[in-house]
Amino acid sequence: MSPLFIHKYGGTSVGSIDRIRQVADRIEGVVQAGHQLVVVLSAMRGETDRLLRLAHEITSCPDERELDMLLSSGERVTIALLAMELRARGLRANSFTGRQVGIRTNSAHTRARISQVTTGRVQEALANKMIPIVAGFQGVNEQSDVTTLGRGGSDLTAVALAASLKADRCIIFTDVDGVYTTDPNVVPEARRIPKLSYEEMLEFASLGAKVLQARSVEFAAKFGVSVEVKSSFIEGEGTLVKQEDVDMEGAVVSGVTGDRNQAKLTVVGVPDRPGIAANLFGQVAHASILVDMIIQNVSQESLTDISFTVPRNELTPALTLVQRVAEDIDAKSVGVDAEIAKVSLVGVGMRSHSGVASRMFQALSHHKINIMMISTSEIKISCIVEEKYLELAMRALHEEFGLQTFPDA
Repeated sequence: MSPLFIHKYGGTSVGSIDRIRQVADRIEGVVQAGHQLVVVLSAMRGETDRLLRLAHEITSCPDERELDMLLSSGERVTIALLAMELRARGLRANSFTGRQVGIRTNSAHTRARISQVTTGRVQEALANKMIPIVAGFQGVNEQSDVTTLGRGGSDLTAVALAASLKADRCIIFTDVDGVYTTDPNVVPEARRIPKLSYEEMLEFASLGAKVLQARSVEFAAKFGVSVEVKSSFIEGEGTLVKQEDVDMEGAVVSGVTGDRNQAKLTVVGVPDRPGIAANLFGQVAHASILVDMIIQNVSQESLTDISFTVPRNELTPALTLVQRVAEDIDAKSVGVDAEIAKVSLVGVGMRSHSGVASRMFQALSHHKINIMMISTSEIKISCIVEEKYLELAMRALHEEFGLQTFPDA
């Protein structure tokens, strides 16, 4: 039986008619090689933002159900255009919405989670030698209302289809040729990483790397889908994300990430008694505000300070909430620091190598970079530093762990 591939093309890859034709060139080559293919598309680059702006011109608080109906239109444009281009070349292709291919979700509009993928029409199309062109980012709930899967949701659509169809590989085509040891714009010596474990890629995604949506990586890990990140514009190998193997532990550190979307809140003079932290973070969680690092200082005179980080784009609602909670718990004040950033090391090799944290701290100290907060896991170490030192920290750590000589694929 012919191999089955899922191709996903992002907004940059289908950002113009010329680029849609380039995607058609690649698809034509895959089909001529005798492979089965399902294609998942994003909206044209900038289209989702344009639609969001239109919605906010109507109202400052658009209804989320109607917002999903609006935003889902972007992908319908690209799938229809690509299907037309393929048909003009004599290839059999049909476009399908998320509803038509059986992407069932819950009812959390603008951030829906996939509950079921049926793929009946996709399988029928493949059986009839048809190329299914599927709208990413969207599904349908139990009430048949259109839902969307959140930013980067087309990645999730592609991985979900790959899992349901038991595809041989899911390939995410984007404007970069894989995952790098760090941001090449910051460190020109950064190297492409030939393969990563699901855990490493999930850490990269959660720490600010925009190559793959974090939820798509979770889905791939759950169902064992091999995902490859490749460039739409240049030929060559990409980065393969798969189950961890022995070779992956050879590198102590796989990469360095930097994230400026950070802000720190400090609740000063908190009464040191049971239940205070639960009260504070319970209300923060109820408001769906993400908390990353937490530090509670040593208590003095029955008072303590609690510091924690939130995404900078959530600082305003977080500050309003925390100031109210601080009054309720008789804390003295709330401090804010929005000029911070997070630098992180990622690598499954950390599990079997000691001294990584010590080397990281020494490298930062050598460059006189002060560490404000620290968070660790089995395969990650993150430090909060002053934002102005972020790029210096990334360069220092990239050099300290020899990532400029990371082996090529």
